Amino acid sequence: MNWNALLKETAHRPYPPPTGAWIMTQSWHELLFAHWPFAPATLRPLIPSVLPLDIFEGQCWVGVVPFRMSNVHPRGFPSVPGLSQFVEMNVRTYVTVNGVPGVYFFSLDASNRSAVFLARQVFHLPYFHAAMQCNNIKGTIRYRCHRFGYPPASADFIGSYRPTGPLYHSQRDSLAYWLTERYCLYTVVRGNHVYRAQIHHPQWSLQPAELEITHNTVALADDVHLPNTAPLLHYARRQDVLIWPLRRVA
Repeated sequence: MNWNALLKETAHRPYPPPTGAWIMTQSWHELLFAHWPFAPATLRPLIPSVLPLDIFEGQCWVGVVPFRMSNVHPRGFPSVPGLSQFVEMNVRTYVTVNGVPGVYFFSLDASNRSAVFLARQVFHLPYFHAAMQCNNIKGTIRYRCHRFGYPPASADFIGSYRPTGPLYHSQRDSLAYWLTERYCLYTVVRGNHVYRAQIHHPQWSLQPAELEITHNTVALADDVHLPNTAPLLHYARRQDVLIWPLRRVA
């Protein structure tokens, strides 16, 4: 795959792609965005105070994002069996620093122990090793996650999801665009030092979706109590991604 060709498509971004060389590739497969609205006052105590909340029409949003990954490897290196492909689950919300909107992760679960260790060391993200399954059975994704080292009631997800409609690209002023077209992540290191890692990918090709949840406590592990309401759902079959190094934000 010609990964540099991804940089030819940039008009969809809210700001230009970063300068300098990207350092890593990833491909995300069979991904579901499941989002719930939150009052900013409810979410504020759960986010480091140095990160301003990003708000859409008066509300914050928390996403639970199950998917699987491939092509996870540094630039110039081939995929490695057992390391470059694994299942992942993210719990995230949205912040903006110096006018640049991005993602803040409450947690990231992955089925690969080595990937968890490297992500913690290189990107200072709250990765956890988990027993995970992501199986496509006749178009329905059967997904399970159990985080090791935590009580089962506090870090599990069991559910199934599938796309239910045609592909589309979100409009720039829409909530779907605001939720999905995010091109950096933020993390806080040693108390109050903010770091940003930028990414690039084509615009999301989204589909409407349906979700059936049997058990979901992955957000509760971080004291995030998801509302007892149906989430807003978006499905994506695949996304190819370039990643830049973590940099401190002045």
